[in-house]
Amino acid sequence: MKRKLFCEICPITYALSVKKCEALRFLQDIKDKHTFARTFSEDKLEYVIYKHNSLIRRRLGNVNMQLQENKAVNLSLAAPKINSVLIRPGETFSFWNLVGSLTVKKGYREGLTIFSDHPSSGLGGGMCQMTNLIHWMILHSELTITEHHHHDQIDLFPDFNRTIPFGTGTSIMYNYLDYRFRNDTDNTYQLIIYTTDEYLCGELRAEKRQSYKFHIQAENVYFSREDGVVYRNGDVYRDKIDRRTGEHVSRELIRHNHARVCYDTSDLTIVEEKSAV
Repeated sequence: MKRKLFCEICPITYALSVKKCEALRFLQDIKDKHTFARTFSEDKLEYVIYKHNSLIRRRLGNVNMQLQENKAVNLSLAAPKINSVLIRPGETFSFWNLVGSLTVKKGYREGLTIFSDHPSSGLGGGMCQMTNLIHWMILHSELTITEHHHHDQIDLFPDFNRTIPFGTGTSIMYNYLDYRFRNDTDNTYQLIIYTTDEYLCGELRAEKRQSYKFHIQAENVYFSREDGVVYRNGDVYRDKIDRRTGEHVSRELIRHNHARVCYDTSDLTIVEEKSAV
């Protein structure tokens, strides 16, 4: 029998482990001496680098829709903490540094979360949707992603009006699983984040035009069955293009997906079968 980790023994040991991780992150940030982005401007920077809207209330399998309603509240509370922040040259954007802890006192509710390999609920649930939106916009910029966590190669929900490639999502946990990027350019950037009744909306703006534009696309996408388990496969590429000449500068593989499918696969087309040798 596999020995349990300390955090798996009981809820108390789990809570202690979380507090330890939070304290270690706090101490690490002091040691690293990051210059975090904390300046806000009511004036929008001139150039829109990329913009995207994300539907808040999505039907995800059999997930309780009340969790989606609560997520809408959570996102509306967190968005103003980030909206209009400037990321100046040399500065690092940290999601948790700006949003802070998620507590009942601040108005946060139980929302959808991912625990291990299944949907769950937790206070402040739904923040991943915001970091997903931010990450998608940053992929279209010249900014440097310095911290990005995935949901560990699992495919939890069937596609429902998917508009961005699978595998470009994020996983966060206050404060030790963060989403961060650094501005290594000579350009100042700005994030505009807000909610409407239906959408989480985002814009990435800049003081100057970028020299390059970026295209992100999925290729070689298919489902396979391996020893009775279905997987989603595919590659996500990022193409860099010179804005002035249109010349293709580089291609980067940013994600190779081999994700275990955790929902009913009876309607999927399985194009490849494998078994252990």
